Amino acid sequence: MNPPCGRCSKPVYPTEKINCLDKYWHKGCFSCEVCKMALSMTNYKGFEKKPYCTMHYPKTSFTIVTDTPENLRLKQQTMLNSQALYKEDFEKNKGKGFSVVTDTPEMQRLKKTQDQISNIKYHEEFEKSKIRSDAPPPENRQDEQPPNPERCSQPAGQFRPATVAPPGGGKRYQALYSYMAAEPDEVSLQEGDLILDVEPIDEGWMFGCNQRTGQKGMLPANYVRPV
Repeated sequence: MNPPCGRCSKPVYPTEKINCLDKYWHKGCFSCEVCKMALSMTNYKGFEKKPYCTMHYPKTSFTIVTDTPENLRLKQQTMLNSQALYKEDFEKNKGKGFSVVTDTPEMQRLKKTQDQISNIKYHEEFEKSKIRSDAPPPENRQDEQPPNPERCSQPAGQFRPATVAPPGGGKRYQALYSYMAAEPDEVSLQEGDLILDVEPIDEGWMFGCNQRTGQKGMLPANYVRPV
């Protein structure tokens, strides 16, 4: 018995039979599904058991998954599993007392600023401790002669031309750190020195008389405190 043709469903006789794509075809029926161009065993392309030419061969694309009841059930099950894992991780990290912070550009900027502030404070404390370490021990200062307040009434020597000594009657300050004068019109300090007749000159500097040495001149404001 002769099989039917895959195109016209008529019987296909052995003399004109083409066996391809699990079907039998007449030679004239074996053509492109779109343009009807006659095909042969060397130039056809099969798709879903139908012949196509190279030009009209269907392009593969993504398949849209239908929201069938089975797919909806799987989706809901996946969501429940995700929630269960989230709660489990939350309970594990609940007592650890820390939270994970995302390393955003803003957080990196804040971290860099804090590091710079820490470095500045470290160097400031280091310089202060270095100055304090240069001061002589307290027991050595006890052997010195007691200070004479009248010595502060005498001029301290050569000053900067632009520096004018303010009148007496100023406040009393005490040196917190040792300071070595860098200019002729500055006053050297040792930790604990009493400074008389202190008057502010400008931001960061004062004028006063060191009661211990009798020297009058400028001194850094951040090295003394009022008493």
